[in-house]
Amino acid sequence: MSDKPVDEMSFEEAMRALEAVVGQLESGDVELEASIALYERGAALKKRCEAKLKEAEEKVAAITFDEQGEPKGTTPVEGV
Repeated sequence: MSDKPVDEMSFEEAMRALEAVVGQLESGDVELEASIALYERGAALKKRCEAKLKEAEEKVAAITFDEQGEPKGTTPVEGV
């Protein structure tokens, strides 16, 4: 498991780490205290993935198109 802080991870890094956490928890070979720590890390990773997806959705929603339907730029998105 990576020691990189969750809030510094890209979407892909967080998703891979979350998959690893789920795999460890599903194996059933983890002691209770370690399971709790893994669950907490998994929750933080899930939150990070959701935030990065929302950020990407907002960027896509900000794309503007010209009369021919071609992308021409972006409009400012509040809060980004």
